Amino acid sequence: MPQLRLALAQIDSRVGDLAGNADAVVDHTRRAAEGGAHLVAFPEMMLTGYPVEDLALRSSFVEASRAALTGLAARLAGEGLGSVPVVVGYLDRSEAGARYGQPAGAPQNAAAVLHEGAVVLSFAKHHLPNYGVFDEFRYFLPGETLPVVRVRGVDVALAICEDLWQDGGRVPAARAAGAGLLLSVNASPYERDKDDTRLELVRKRAQEAGCTTAYLAMTGGQDDLVFDGDSIVVGADGAVIARAPQFTEELLLVDLELPAAAEAPAGIVADGLRIDHRTVSAEPVPAYEPAHPGNVAPATGDEEEIYGALVMGLRAYVRKNGFRSVLIGLSGGIDSALVAAIACDALGPENVHGVSMPSRYSSDHSRDDAAELAERTGLPFRTVEIEPMFAAYMGATELTGLAEENLQSRLRGTLLMALSNQEGHIVLAPGNKSELACGYSTLYGDSVGAYGPIKDVYKTTVFKLARWRNEHATERGGTPPIPENSLTKPPSAELRPDQVDTDSLPDYPVLDAILERYVDRDEGHAQIVAAGFDDDLVTRILRMVDTAEYKRRQYPPGTKISPKGFGKDRRLPITNGWRETGAHDTAPGSGLG
Repeated sequence: MPQLRLALAQIDSRVGDLAGNADAVVDHTRRAAEGGAHLVAFPEMMLTGYPVEDLALRSSFVEASRAALTGLAARLAGEGLGSVPVVVGYLDRSEAGARYGQPAGAPQNAAAVLHEGAVVLSFAKHHLPNYGVFDEFRYFLPGETLPVVRVRGVDVALAICEDLWQDGGRVPAARAAGAGLLLSVNASPYERDKDDTRLELVRKRAQEAGCTTAYLAMTGGQDDLVFDGDSIVVGADGAVIARAPQFTEELLLVDLELPAAAEAPAGIVADGLRIDHRTVSAEPVPAYEPAHPGNVAPATGDEEEIYGALVMGLRAYVRKNGFRSVLIGLSGGIDSALVAAIACDALGPENVHGVSMPSRYSSDHSRDDAAELAERTGLPFRTVEIEPMFAAYMGATELTGLAEENLQSRLRGTLLMALSNQEGHIVLAPGNKSELACGYSTLYGDSVGAYGPIKDVYKTTVFKLARWRNEHATERGGTPPIPENSLTKPPSAELRPDQVDTDSLPDYPVLDAILERYVDRDEGHAQIVAAGFDDDLVTRILRMVDTAEYKRRQYPPGTKISPKGFGKDRRLPITNGWRETGAHDTAPGSGLG
């Protein structure tokens, strides 16, 4: 059978940076060519970055993407790389007439094959996702072809991301066309446990397509999305041939033996797709000894995987937006401690600045725990007492109860933003998903910041990640970054004497179990109670979640790790009288700011 050395460029791209992304394609194509690759592939919308969101609606951006593609083809040839066919994703526009309510010229999520200075084949994504964080049906027109390119005597069918995730379309069409390889380029965002789902998907599609299947995934981060890589190549029988690691850029080279192409396929195949076939090179390569038979990266544990996603998400957000350093209010608690550890791993401790801002209610151990964390990690640290500011406000106003408590948090937020303006750091918000769900945070206080690294992490998982990070350091002979006292003491906002979180919330394991059902799974009140939870408690928690929507809308973006994070995944009205108890709520919201 013919041999083919496939190069999968599992790399990052930056939305809108057409020149920088083109540079990355050239650099990795050169590396692939030096490694003897016969075909090089890059992720979905590599040239434009992903997702482009409403940039897709700007004709100027679409035309810039098309020009960047043709310029890239010419540049590859000019730099002596034109003989290696390159598959690369970009933003295109349709030449066809009106369909799906969109006119000719509507944008398309597309990919192209570049060879010898020209675009020899282009095609658009067939299945357009319209769920979760995806709005592709809003932006794009679907492609209606099965693209097939003949490379070194092997017919390679091409697909884009959702074309594999949905039944039908290009997968059965690849079998009908007799393809020897199905290559899918992807920008599929990370979710917890998605790597297991992805592997089973690729195995299933390879068997359905009846050929070896390569799933190339993007890595990196874009706003609140993380792309974990984990590119996979499996045989027609579903056996794993090669698998790239998660959360790292990788040029995965793999030598494959594939069926020889027959006569060029033509006509209409499965689901009405028209075959669009191009021949780049008809003759197989002379037989050679495989140097890259396939490498399978070891699997990672749950905590290591989530932690890696959080590190990558923060690093991408900071660096891609042109910042160098971050600022964190260190309370001595577990949330700010974990955020600090993530930031140190993402950016280096020298670029993570910690500030302790104690008030009259701050315990000695909280002050000490914040200082100990700074010592353990090596991050720059200072203490600024907020008591004089607090006393000045209290002397000028008559505040009691919750208003007095929240004043302390808002003074800290104001101080952090002032230091951010003065010194150029961006502020990281330390709130977790449990707190955000229930509105257990202060607007313009602990919610201030440019990014919330653990925004999509429930409190119980915060503790698991902190313990894992310490154990990880110990196993490698390093210093555990998080003080033991931060892990063992009862969580508290310390805004009044002897305050603990359980004054306002149930124990976190119970709370998180209810929230996971309501927020992530969209289960209703009756379903949650039927699962064994107390009726009154469920009613109280669900009301807290519902009335806190206005707070969540004002929280900064943060790394998404769950199937349904707060943001694009979960879009509920702020003004909303519906309650899961079945009654219409006319009472005012919590207003607890």
